[in-house]
Amino acid sequence: MTSAKGADIVIVGAGIGGLTAALALHNQGIRATVLEAAEEIRPLGVGINLQAAAVAELTSLGLGDALAATAIPTREHLYLDQAGNTLWSEPRGVAAGNQHPQYSIHRGELQTILLEAVRARLGPDSIHTGLRFESFEQAPTGVRALARNRRSGTTMVFPGEALVGADGLHSQVRAQLHPGKTGLSSGGVHMWRGLTELDSFLDGRTMIVANDERSARLVAYPISARHAARNQVLLNWVCLVPDPNIALDADWDQAGKIEELAPHYEHWDFGWIDVPGVLAGSKQILQYPMVDRDPLDSWGEGRSTLLGDAAHLMYPIGANGASQAIIDATVLAAELSRGESVVSALRSYESLRLPATNAIVRANRDMDSSERSIAGRTEKAKTSLLAEVTDRYRETVERNLA
Repeated sequence: MTSAKGADIVIVGAGIGGLTAALALHNQGIRATVLEAAEEIRPLGVGINLQAAAVAELTSLGLGDALAATAIPTREHLYLDQAGNTLWSEPRGVAAGNQHPQYSIHRGELQTILLEAVRARLGPDSIHTGLRFESFEQAPTGVRALARNRRSGTTMVFPGEALVGADGLHSQVRAQLHPGKTGLSSGGVHMWRGLTELDSFLDGRTMIVANDERSARLVAYPISARHAARNQVLLNWVCLVPDPNIALDADWDQAGKIEELAPHYEHWDFGWIDVPGVLAGSKQILQYPMVDRDPLDSWGEGRSTLLGDAAHLMYPIGANGASQAIIDATVLAAELSRGESVVSALRSYESLRLPATNAIVRANRDMDSSERSIAGRTEKAKTSLLAEVTDRYRETVERNLA
């Protein structure tokens, strides 16, 4: 067992939340070190959304230009039926009156932006890769994180003032803090995701959510400013099909097959776009169940806490998961900078963020069931319900912004 030079805050996980936390802490003059299990941090995944509040936080950290050069500023959100008819629409980002845009971006590209900023500002030694977190110990004066080197098998010790578990879906920090509360809650939905290159997609800045009479859904939106500069579209799409018997094997990188997906959408015809062709045009398809976790009553204890998916895994229905992790990170840094004791600062952070994110977890569940429930209704009834659901969801999110 060897000891590494300590930092004020030890962050487990170099995902979006963990890297943003490192940047936000550095911005407040607080040292941080990040432990990451992967030996190489590569730009994996597909598209995600960043809500305006999260974009504001990243912009305050000096990342506004990098985001604008990479992402698509989403202008409008359309709800459609399986024939492409518009049932409901709402403006997004700047078009909705926000100071900052809502961005649609490739998850891997966002992670790369954050990673490069962390290495440039905190130094290349601030992120330790290939270290699998095992456990942590804490005392009145600090914490010790134990992580095993995946190649050598050596256990390293990282001392610090506090430990932040930002290690995602399968969080080992959460498992130590809440050993009986790591189970997943199924949404009864099978999800497939992919990326398809197209010549055009509406105005290039619109997100769609379409539903058919069998409660199958399609979410799609452009995510690449670089493609747009070439008059092309990189379209991120998500297919959601009810499946009450789907296994809770939540592996985000599991390969999917077009043969399993296609039958659910072969009857879809928008007229202006070939939906089955879009799905078949993806070079890679990922599949997994839609899952979340029941909200916790607390995240950490003493000098430890959680952040992002480790704290509040939520359905990807409201496009809020990454945004809430980013807001977690900046609130955490702000509370730790106030000069109070570390323990008090962590509990203050949780008092601000835990109720807010728990409310959004529940709101995502409500939106999922409401979207599915429009199947079989008249067009007028669908429009009325969608207006009610989107208004209620927006009010919940805005009310719970820190």
